[in-house]
Amino acid sequence: MQRNQTNYLTYGSMMIALFAILLAMSVYVPVLGFFTSFIVPLPLAWYSAKFERKHALFVTVIAVLISFIIGGVFGFIFGLLVGPLGFIIGDSIRAKKSKLYMLMATGLSLLLMTALQYILSILFFNMNVLKQFITTIEVYYEQLGNIMSSVGQLPEGYEELVQQSIILIESIMPSYFIGAVFISAWLYLIINLSLLKKLKLDVPKFPKFMDFRLPKAVLWYYLIVSIFSLFVSFEIGTFGYLVFVNAALILRVLLFLQGVSFIHYYFNVEGWPKWSMIIATFLAVPLYMFTIIVGVLDLGFNVRGFIKDRYKK
Repeated sequence: MQRNQTNYLTYGSMMIALFAILLAMSVYVPVLGFFTSFIVPLPLAWYSAKFERKHALFVTVIAVLISFIIGGVFGFIFGLLVGPLGFIIGDSIRAKKSKLYMLMATGLSLLLMTALQYILSILFFNMNVLKQFITTIEVYYEQLGNIMSSVGQLPEGYEELVQQSIILIESIMPSYFIGAVFISAWLYLIINLSLLKKLKLDVPKFPKFMDFRLPKAVLWYYLIVSIFSLFVSFEIGTFGYLVFVNAALILRVLLFLQGVSFIHYYFNVEGWPKWSMIIATFLAVPLYMFTIIVGVLDLGFNVRGFIKDRYKK
């Protein structure tokens, strides 16, 4: 018992020190800090995978508090993001959770902490990043309008068109924000799990992208949203418009991924070379709507099952 407690304290102190060093490099070293910022959660992830949850939680809290001493307010904000990430990754490994579970857990953690920091920045620092972003876009469109007006090329109804574009950008910001957060969580997972694997930890793997399958409920949600778009019109800028636009965007992105996954599956079954699969993936972007239709057909009619049965025969 005494030995276990000694190990808990010794390794905990070492991981906190390593976390502090990586965080300091991320905050104060301009170029190298960009790369080290992705591995700051690594010490806490390793520790959380090796020791009990209560010990790992205690070490994580201490590490986050020390981040304020090292990097001030900015260091503390960054510590609040990466500290819980390390704990979640390590605890998931210890509990033998799937990689998809890790992605959802880390993504939700990043989403919650980022949203909390955004609210606090408005309340205490009177700094609204999204509002500043919209202001920058407005200035850009205003300058562009002045340039076109000076050469006599300003289109009719330009101001109204700009206003609608800005409202649309404001409306879809939540979707882009959520997407960016989950992409960041995926990057953190890819980098840290590969390093943890080199440290002899048994880490889970993502299934192949060609095996990616959405729940069929996503198709029903998409059909409901599509039907609503035919019979119900929301006034631009209202809450209903905000919900509808973001729901439609997220569902289309998911079905687009489903369509690309089917393309990968089909190319693999046909035995076509990987370079052709890469080209098809790039072509799927300009053929966005066609790829979504492919995703809908794959999800709704189990096209993969038909292809699999055909090749069995």
